[in-house]
Amino acid sequence: MASVTGGASEAQQHAWRIESQEYARHEQRRGRRFAFTHLDPARTALVVVDMVPFFVSQNPYCRGIVPNITRLADALRAAGGTVAWVLPEVRERSAVAEEFFGPEVAETYRTSGGTGPPAGRLWQDFTVRPGDLLVEKSAASAFFPGCCPLPELLKDRRIDTVLITGTVTNVCCESSARDASTLGFRVIMVADANAARGDQDHNATLYTIYRSFGDVRPTSEVLDLINAG
Repeated sequence: MASVTGGASEAQQHAWRIESQEYARHEQRRGRRFAFTHLDPARTALVVVDMVPFFVSQNPYCRGIVPNITRLADALRAAGGTVAWVLPEVRERSAVAEEFFGPEVAETYRTSGGTGPPAGRLWQDFTVRPGDLLVEKSAASAFFPGCCPLPELLKDRRIDTVLITGTVTNVCCESSARDASTLGFRVIMVADANAARGDQDHNATLYTIYRSFGDVRPTSEVLDLINAG
């Protein structure tokens, strides 16, 4: 997990983009811009990564994605899909983390998910509803084997498509998208429902995911897919 810095200014949205040559590259390869032109809502999960006060309170881009995540969650639940809230687990600080980050920062990251009941550790504007999943992860990725129960829980629900949202785009969200793809899930990263510390970091991840691991689409288009399902 990467920290996010800056004062508590107004909410912002990233100026996200995929280069036109990347769209053209896939269109030439497969005859269409997006791999996944439809989804079955009942087999789809909205995965919300690390939307906790440690990240959201200090990053206006994180606060800017809250309404889009809420819209997606409401629509997917109404269509019979799954919403999965993923929190950083409070775990023992490792020697490697201390060596890499230094003791003070390693301790900050170790407790970034907060304390107390998991549902109360989410950002204040979110509410866990009946039927939602609420899990903790002990690594950057929510899909790395042995570090989070999410993959097994999704398989139990016959989920085949995951919508990746949350923060930080280029760390935990990208790691989750990559590993989800490796595990065989259809991956859609929601371009305006992920947040990084700046546009350059955000767009670099969107490029990587679109090029090699899944689709990248805005909230409006994902909502269209849910409603058409």
